[in-house]
Amino acid sequence: MPRSGWAREPCTKWWGAARQTAHTAPLSHSRFWYFVSQLKKMKKSSGKLSAVDRCSRNLPRLKNFCIWLHYDSRRGPHNMYRQYRDLTAAGTITQCYRDMGTQRLARAHWIQIMEVEEIAAIKCRRAATKQFHDSKSKFPLPHRVLCHQHKPHFTTKRPNAFF
Repeated sequence: MPRSGWAREPCTKWWGAARQTAHTAPLSHSRFWYFVSQLKKMKKSSGKLSAVDRCSRNLPRLKNFCIWLHYDSRRGPHNMYRQYRDLTAAGTITQCYRDMGTQRLARAHWIQIMEVEEIAAIKCRRAATKQFHDSKSKFPLPHRVLCHQHKPHFTTKRPNAFF
């Protein structure tokens, strides 16, 4: 007697962890199955995702990141190397998506991020990233709002945020 679909033995083959960059968990699932189906002859119905976790660091500090990406433009496929300066890899990826959307008119689903890597300041190539490496550079803080703990509960004058 043939076995029905639900009674079949489960697939025990493990494909390992995949690192996906996505805004939401369903989008992450979709990207995972897209890349798995390109690498192996496999589809959603023949596999199972065990977990989707968000990777984050406890104490983010300012770092230089490089991103290798592939995107399809209206003229054809392109590979790119880009450098950004941000606190986290997730922030860098967001910066990249917005940058590609404004400069190259590339939509988010056209972009495939191949690798994100933290690099030292010496290895930076782009002038836009290098300009922030000077320790003596200063930035104005025009709109400073007092912290909640330092604000009085009731006051007779409007708050002044421009110092």
